[in-house]
Amino acid sequence: MPDKKLFLLDAMALIYRAHFAFSKNPRINSKGLNTGAQLGFTNTLFEVLRKEKPTHIAVAFDVSGPTFRHERFPEYKAQRQEMPEDIRTAIPMVKDIVRAFNIPVLEKQGFEADDIIGTMAKRASKHDFEVYMMTPDKDYAQLVEEHIYLYKPAYMGNGVDVLGVEEVLKKFDLENVDQVRDYLGLMGDASDNIPGIPGVGPKTAVKYLKAYGTLEGLLENVNDLKGKAKEKVTEFGQQGILSKELATIHIDVPVDFDEEDFKYTGPNEEELGKIFDELEFRTLKTRILGQTSAPAPAKKSTPQPTADAQGQLDMFGNPTAQTTSKKVSKPTEEIIPSAPLEKKNIDTYLHDYKLVDTPELRQSLAYYLSLQDEICFDTETTSLDANTAELVGLAFAYKKGEAYYVPVPADQEEAQKIVEDFRAVLENEKITKIAQNIKYDLLIMKNYGVEVKGKFFDTMIAHYLLEPDNKHNMDVLAENYLNYTPISITELIGKKGKKQGNMRDVEVSKVVEYAGEDADITLQLKEVFAPMIKANQVDDLFENIESPLIDVLATTEANGVKIDTDFLKTLSVKFGEQSTEIEKKIYELAGQEFNIASPKQLGEILFGKMKLVDKPKKTASGQFATGEEILSKLAHEHEICQLILDFRGLQKLKSTYVDALPELISEKDGLIHTSYNQAVAATGRLSSTNPNLQNIPIRTPEGREIRKAFIPRDENHVILAADYSQVELRIMAAFAKDESMIEAFKEGKDIHSMTASKIFKVPLEEVTSDMRRKAKTANFGIIYGISAFGLSQRLDILRKEAAQIIDAYFEEFPAVKAYMDKVINDAKDNEYVETITGRKRYLRDINSRNATVRGFAERNAINAPIQGSAADVIKKAMIEIHHWMQSEKLQSKMILQVHDELVFDVVKDELELFKTKIPEFMRNAADMEVPLEVEVGIGADWLEAH
Repeated sequence: MPDKKLFLLDAMALIYRAHFAFSKNPRINSKGLNTGAQLGFTNTLFEVLRKEKPTHIAVAFDVSGPTFRHERFPEYKAQRQEMPEDIRTAIPMVKDIVRAFNIPVLEKQGFEADDIIGTMAKRASKHDFEVYMMTPDKDYAQLVEEHIYLYKPAYMGNGVDVLGVEEVLKKFDLENVDQVRDYLGLMGDASDNIPGIPGVGPKTAVKYLKAYGTLEGLLENVNDLKGKAKEKVTEFGQQGILSKELATIHIDVPVDFDEEDFKYTGPNEEELGKIFDELEFRTLKTRILGQTSAPAPAKKSTPQPTADAQGQLDMFGNPTAQTTSKKVSKPTEEIIPSAPLEKKNIDTYLHDYKLVDTPELRQSLAYYLSLQDEICFDTETTSLDANTAELVGLAFAYKKGEAYYVPVPADQEEAQKIVEDFRAVLENEKITKIAQNIKYDLLIMKNYGVEVKGKFFDTMIAHYLLEPDNKHNMDVLAENYLNYTPISITELIGKKGKKQGNMRDVEVSKVVEYAGEDADITLQLKEVFAPMIKANQVDDLFENIESPLIDVLATTEANGVKIDTDFLKTLSVKFGEQSTEIEKKIYELAGQEFNIASPKQLGEILFGKMKLVDKPKKTASGQFATGEEILSKLAHEHEICQLILDFRGLQKLKSTYVDALPELISEKDGLIHTSYNQAVAATGRLSSTNPNLQNIPIRTPEGREIRKAFIPRDENHVILAADYSQVELRIMAAFAKDESMIEAFKEGKDIHSMTASKIFKVPLEEVTSDMRRKAKTANFGIIYGISAFGLSQRLDILRKEAAQIIDAYFEEFPAVKAYMDKVINDAKDNEYVETITGRKRYLRDINSRNATVRGFAERNAINAPIQGSAADVIKKAMIEIHHWMQSEKLQSKMILQVHDELVFDVVKDELELFKTKIPEFMRNAADMEVPLEVEVGIGADWLEAH
């Protein structure tokens, strides 16, 4: 039996109940305020804390505005009376009371409290919690399962009613809990304006479910019914399905569950006392705050700091800093450190951060660092742009609670001398270097001629492999894993913006604390993540791909790429002229001029004036929706929609690339240095910023022209582009072990023509270009788990034809279908999928009862192993090529990585060598039954080479 007890309170249901409980005897205070709802809710909350003693608790509120149910059924709750003014007034006060109890308030725009509670309940039950959903609402019964209970509070003389699975089945007379949704769909709910099937009451609903299992089962067997019953079910069956959907509590709300946030530690007595005084709750104040047996659960004693066991002295001759012991526990699925009960910060944490500001102290520190097997280091700089940033200081740590800060002056000659003191340590290959986002630090040190060597342990990358979908910045990691709140950078240099300063302006004593804390906390995070990396079986991926890749990316970024600014100026003029011409055509078709960039004005023109569709979609704010998806659907029928898409495309290319790229050129070397993000895409793919090279469109001629601006650095270099050919399709064929696909790839056949021949059942020589186009779309669509609807949209064909293509595809390639089914089934068991290197993509919604959410997770289950494996392959190739170039001391440079392509600035004398070796390294990056093919191009610019 889990020893963690979580209570989730449905605030609105309890507030309404409290309000009406006092309606005949209202509680009016001296200010004329009706406090019945506040008083009743607080009494209920306190009774739960006092009697049930939950270890964790949270209160969920509805928010104003429409929810996804209103989008599905506009009449949802439409008949409800206006909320009583007293309740409207009470709600913010109840929230204040909840917060004063140090209990989190949960709310999410677009969702109701029951969805939030359902989501939290399901997640918590998987983390060893007994979960009690406190509400009088019967709909919550659908969520009950082992470890999740419906807790109906005492009311009007009736005691508390706790419903587990057995009690729910008995109460509703059903065979399984999930039938509660069918029961609600059949009956409907007048209070929520859910229609149900007319004439179906509790007894009839139970009778139908006993006979047919589900509402859908009833509809499939409607011919078994007779008379009026048959007429009603036939006529209103789909209405019943809609009602079931509306009554279903969603368990996939995009909210985070962090059990530390829900831990109950008792009220903030000062704040709660102030609220009680304002509301004039004198008796309640005495009852709650005046008693010694506070409702907070007993706390485990916090480990006390103990002196270092060895009694060692540090480099200054002082005793080493005291440390606090840290336990690591292993829940069901993964190792997660148990954070200390008390949150710490720089003021409450016992630490010893030293200033190292003399030659003697620097030499002593460098000596002690050279004796370590691993050290943590961090750079403090004047800017986040590693290419232009100057070093302000270096921080080092190698023992918990201790850190050393070395200030570096603005004078570059003096700065270089100080850096030289630590060159030997940083370039020592035997010492592991620990850091948070170490690539930035490598780039900074490159600016000072230091090549940081040795194994790397980047805490950001480590956490990325453990939790690819979550945030990885140090402050969040410290809060979540160490229960520690780091010093905010804004405390030192101010908020982001023009007025923000830099670390050079900050008093050195403050930087010592800030930088020392960074190094110390990062060192501690390493100790937390190292065993988790091993336990989650991503240690090989971490040590042999992601960590070595850091240096590759740092070198690639530092290499930079040259841009043809004259070409971009010409292109800017050209795109501007094209935009003007399109703009004129749009105005002609619209019959007036307007601001095309304004979604509101555009919507009014297309759907208000021109009435392109009968029932246009609207946004949450009430204006017409004019997004790309909507315009794309209308583009084939209405010329103005295609013109608007063309106009937007040109404007985006012009602003994002043509006009922006020259602004990103470094004054230092005249090159552009993009920044590769290794810990962003959950699939394992790299992304890039400043500029974002991954998003340069290549499907349009205008988009492809952007690549023409990327040129060799001088006349002695040429651009070489090496691109994997259909790498994801090849990986899918290998995973699925489909013999016909594997044979086609081995024999170098056109895979799309071969696919077309099979699914359209015509000889290869009779495959038309249209057939091949459809087969190609199907081939790549299958990787993404495409549906008949999705394929019909992409090919602009009827959904029936798209379904026939998919059916024929799976008939001809049964191994692919078997593979996809197996991946989804395994994902449902494990809640994650893996790439060829063991990279995990977690799919927490794969078992969602919501078909849309579950479908999205299933598509990810199919695609993630394929796309992630493609990412692994090119990363491995990059590492091997980088090591080869270094060992051979070659002068050419790797300058870009985009999707499945590597781009090099090659010295002409090395061109023949690169043409041979680069595709060789790329082909050998994966050992698969399906051969990898690489296309190599040479040119005077990236477009020509590609």
